[in-house]
Amino acid sequence: MHMSDKSNDLTNNPADDAASFAETAMRLSGKSDDEARRTGAIDKADDQVESLFQPQYQTINSPAHRAVWDKELPIELFEGKSIETDPAIQKVMDDSIEVVRKHRVAGTLHNEHGKIHESIMDELGAAGYWGLLVDKEYGGSGTPFRSFSKFLTRMALEDPTIAGLASVHGCIGAVDPVRTFGNDEQKERFLPDLASGKRLSAFALTEPAAGSDLTALKTTAVLKGDKYIVNGEKLFITNVVPGRTIGLVCLVDGAPAVLICDLPKEENANFQLRKYGLWALKHTYNQGIIFNDFEVPADNLLVPKKGNGLLIAYHGLNLGRVSLCANAAGTMRLMMASMIPWANYRVTYGEEIGKRELVQRRLGRLAGMIVACDALVDWCSTLLDEGYRGEMECIIAKIFGSEYQKEAAIELCMKTHGGRSFLHGHMFGDHVHEYLAPCIYEGEGEMLGMAFFKSLVKAHGTKYFEPVGKALAKAGIKTMNPMNPGHLWALRSAMPPYVAWLTKQFLTPTKRPTLPSMPSKLKDHASWACAQLQKSPMEIDGAMRKHQLKLADRQCRMAELSLRIQSMIVMLATATYAAKSDDELVQKAAEAHCTSIKNELLGKRPSDRDYRTVTKLGAEIAAGGFKSLAGVHAEEIMMRY
Repeated sequence: MHMSDKSNDLTNNPADDAASFAETAMRLSGKSDDEARRTGAIDKADDQVESLFQPQYQTINSPAHRAVWDKELPIELFEGKSIETDPAIQKVMDDSIEVVRKHRVAGTLHNEHGKIHESIMDELGAAGYWGLLVDKEYGGSGTPFRSFSKFLTRMALEDPTIAGLASVHGCIGAVDPVRTFGNDEQKERFLPDLASGKRLSAFALTEPAAGSDLTALKTTAVLKGDKYIVNGEKLFITNVVPGRTIGLVCLVDGAPAVLICDLPKEENANFQLRKYGLWALKHTYNQGIIFNDFEVPADNLLVPKKGNGLLIAYHGLNLGRVSLCANAAGTMRLMMASMIPWANYRVTYGEEIGKRELVQRRLGRLAGMIVACDALVDWCSTLLDEGYRGEMECIIAKIFGSEYQKEAAIELCMKTHGGRSFLHGHMFGDHVHEYLAPCIYEGEGEMLGMAFFKSLVKAHGTKYFEPVGKALAKAGIKTMNPMNPGHLWALRSAMPPYVAWLTKQFLTPTKRPTLPSMPSKLKDHASWACAQLQKSPMEIDGAMRKHQLKLADRQCRMAELSLRIQSMIVMLATATYAAKSDDELVQKAAEAHCTSIKNELLGKRPSDRDYRTVTKLGAEIAAGGFKSLAGVHAEEIMMRY
């Protein structure tokens, strides 16, 4: 089931009636009222997103959270579940692939400005491409996200930009906000045109002063009669040209809100586009929007049952984050497909470079990165379809996909192709910014890593640390001294629950999970990752205890702890995914990648055995053994001399 299908059962949320944990912590740590208020607004929006999901699917019960804090790690929740795509949906996907392949082969994908032809957008609409995530009753296909995300990898093999536009339109554009938060009339009015592609969509959130800080929004919408009058500016909006339908995040009565806006077919005095040079996203339109007394019908306002526009903005981000990882899995396959012919063609000192260890290591490492991306997409999509919020898991997928795509492009693809990488027409030189920019899309990686850590510690902090902080503040104690009887007396009510938790960590044995049937090496990696995750509560709690309410300012420590936890989860998801594959090279690639993660986490240098494993894998790939490249087109070698 798609996650929005779970949105009818709302849970009571005390955070709606009291200051959030983040706001309380900020005030107790001496932050300004303004910073505390802004942080609290984001935290409250996060709580409101949680309220859309049944308790068993909320963050505290998610696989990543339970892997750290529960005494029994739920290994079964780290396995993706296969799904058979409905034949009608499969036809839409196959027809869409054929549209793009036809134009790619003919060299007609782009117009005179280097952008995707509008006629191709129309052809994809006729094939049903834009309606994949729209429910059937509104003219779409109602595609499960497991099918959609895997399809994006397949589409990325034809054209990563067009694959990305499906996510912009269906995940973070107007489709998800309307289908999840729209009333019946709004769904009837907007979704059929969004499904057919008659109206393609975008999401207008970022502003000149509001990127990661969504509390700095300045675009306003003022109700006058039966219309909202919009004034303000948006920046870096992908897929925006005149005639699009956008989800506009703005301030209504001082609170964030989302208006669905049909942009006029031409610029006018009330609506202009801010055009700028942008190296990334060069094959699609990414522009700013300037609103000057722009009118939007009042009944275009989306009104969630709880919360405000921040709730709506956050909801679709998880879909977009998994889609980004799926796109990266396709893009990295294209890189590998370009590396293999060159590795077998280029001769240095009388031998093909594909027989050299350094190049073999690159191919082996790239295979591991591809398999890990596939594993994360499979796992996260399963969770979303089952009804989980999946915020922590989708953050892992986004960070992994974007950061490893960057490494694949620069450290593996570019260095293998050498100076030819910078020729006009070469995939690296022509698209290097496309490979780097995803580190910023859907949230910059390290900032998202801190958001992951915040979600990981929020429940623990609310339950045990917030009462202590409030008790100290009430007693006027700024720094806790455990040797001071007065301090201990002030904590007489707040401290026992935490002491009980701490005692339980020492006295209650941790139950090791029973792993499914797996090849021995993958099982060893999965067991190690589980053990490390189950040891992590004491280290995390220690950091919280050491820095207390100032932990939010220890960004470097938070980011480092977060990345380590994420890496262990990647190991676990990759090992369980590869164990179910009947492709021996997929299993070898997963083993190599898990070994690399483990060495990095332990600060251990790779052994000769590690190098032999990955280079042997690379040699098999250079010889054409990687089945995951079946049917992938490789760019021709440039300058064959």
